[in-house]
Amino acid sequence: MDAKELLKKIRRIHIRTSHIANDFFAGHYHSAFKGQGMEFEEVREYQPGDEIRRIDWNVTARQGKPFVKRFREERELTVMLLVDVSGSQDFGTAGQLKRELAAEVGATLAFSAIKNNDKVGLIGFSDRIERYVKPDKGTRHVLRVIRELLTLEATGRGTDIAGALDYFNRVTRRRAVAFLISDFLADRYERPLQVARRRHDLIPIVLSDPREVELPKVRYIDLIDSETGELVTVDTSSAAFRREYQRRAAGSTEARQKLFKKIKADAMELVTGQSYIEPMTRFFRAREARM
Repeated sequence: MDAKELLKKIRRIHIRTSHIANDFFAGHYHSAFKGQGMEFEEVREYQPGDEIRRIDWNVTARQGKPFVKRFREERELTVMLLVDVSGSQDFGTAGQLKRELAAEVGATLAFSAIKNNDKVGLIGFSDRIERYVKPDKGTRHVLRVIRELLTLEATGRGTDIAGALDYFNRVTRRRAVAFLISDFLADRYERPLQVARRRHDLIPIVLSDPREVELPKVRYIDLIDSETGELVTVDTSSAAFRREYQRRAAGSTEARQKLFKKIKADAMELVTGQSYIEPMTRFFRAREARM
């Protein structure tokens, strides 16, 4: 991608995702994520409906009438985007690569974050850590994150989610909101996922493509593993083969969803070629309701 084409792509994603963040997720993001805690602001005279546990008994004793403490939420958050940039992200059969979907979703979340004065950082990973961008604020910083997502050429082809989470836990000491954006085509990441979930507000975002779930009936096709380069020729005219392919895909999805439920992690499932606005809106509203 030359510099002119890259600039056009960054500008297009900037316009589209900042618009989505402002028009669709304004208010939802703020309500869906808690700050770091509560900070004392002032005391004021008790009013009917105030919680009894908020009464400041020392001030009440001095003034001879009840006073309550007021607190304000410490809003500033650190938002980390852990984005899979492995070989499997260069796959897409619906007019969009998984890598492109990841860039759009990451940009939308980043613009939502800076709108609320939160910091945004990036960890791009394959079977190793490919890029780390320290959390910071501002539109200029988000545009750098978008540029990294679009131009990062990974040196590794595989996917090591466990390694990415271990690295994230080392570099992020304070509690953060972490969006783990990947197709989750990896093994042995359950334990690191649990550890990260306990320390942080971890949200897995699963990217998939329609052809990873169902194959068309078109006779012989070559399937290439984009991470290992292994090539397999299959006969898709076989109904038994297509059923087995679907069964395995459904089994992987079910196992992954059970894991997310077990560790109580909210998750989103997004598909290339389909709008991510509706599933993200449902996600934000569900979290708002619980908060």
